[in-house]
Formats: sequence, C-alpha cells, structure tokens
Amino acid sequence: MSIQAVIWDVGGVLLRTEDRGPRTALARRFGMTYEEIDELVFGCETALQAAEGKIDVSAHWENVCRQLNLPPEEASTLQESFWGGDRMDEELVTFIRGLRPRYRTALLSNAWSDMRSVLDRKWKILDAFDDVFISSEIGLVKPDPRIYIYVAEKMGIEPGQAVFIDDFKENVDSALKVGFHGVHFQNPAQAIQDVRKVLEEHS
Repeated sequence: MSIQAVIWDVGGVLLRTEDRGPRTALARRFGMTYEEIDELVFGCETALQAAEGKIDVSAHWENVCRQLNLPPEEASTLQESFWGGDRMDEELVTFIRGLRPRYRTALLSNAWSDMRSVLDRKWKILDAFDDVFISSEIGLVKPDPRIYIYVAEKMGIEPGQAVFIDDFKENVDSALKVGFHGVHFQNPAQAIQDVRKVLEEHS
C-alpha cells in the first residue's frame, strides 16, 4: 500500500524551544526550575482540559496565573515570556512544502484553542498543509488511537497510506498500532531521512 499522506506533530517537531533563556528567567522569577514551570503550564489539569477542548485556552492561562499568584490581566505577558524561546523550523517546513503535490500533508497536534490562529497569524505556515487537526477542536488527544482513526477517515485514506511524525514515542507507537507508518522525531535531519526512507519503501 503506497503512502499518500505525511502527517506532522507541531510542538517539539516543527515548533521547538531552541532558547531556554526566557522560560528559565520566568521560572526564576517565581522561585521555580525550568522543569517545574514547564510542568505547571503543560501538566496541570486545565492544560489537559484545554487540549481536549473542554475549556478555552484563556481559562487555562487564568489558572496558571492563579497558581503563580498573578492577576489574570498578566496572562498575556506571562505567555510572551513562556513562549519567548520558541522557534519555527523553517527548513523543516520547506521540506514539507516540497512533499506536495505528490503527497498530502497534514498537522496533528495536541493543542489548545489558540493553536490554529497562532500557526496562521504568527508563524504563517498553514498554507503548507492540506489538512489541520487540533485536539481541542476534535475532542480527542494523542495517544488515544481514536484520533488517528479520525484523521484517516477525514482524509479519506487507509491508515497504512499515512506516515506520522511525532517527538513522543508513545504517540508514534499508538499510530503504529492502528496501522499508520511512524517516525519518532529526534532531530530534523534524522526525521527527514527517516521520512524519505518510509516514502521510498512504500512508493
């Protein structure tokens, strides 16, 4: 069965924290480590609720502010500092653009309700993808196998006609179990090489 679609995760793959400085400085401000503030933002209950689409992203950041004893009106400044070291991998996006039109390209991200607008307005990369799937809009999160089945159905393909790239191995493993091909992202060069290998093997 030949590959028809190449599906990419966003955070940790296309969009990565290349400069830990801003987040480290933010953590120190509250007497925390980088890992602790990372866990607060990504690991608390409202983070999961936002990823599942149960609450709006603003409600999540209001909760983070409460945990840090900040007034809610400081949420915007807090976010700017937290995301300050994030960079979009333009080289990887260029590679993705080059996959078309031979292959369909898609995004599949566990993300909050502002992700689509951030990718469109700030990073301006949505035009590189035929389909965009965001957990908060779907109501399912990786590694739930149902999200991969949903994506395949929406794209009109069989699972075996897609390759999925993610930096979390458990997400790739779940995709493999429902029939996808998978690449565990570790760095851009490795991911590009592994994607090319899968495409060549299933051309």
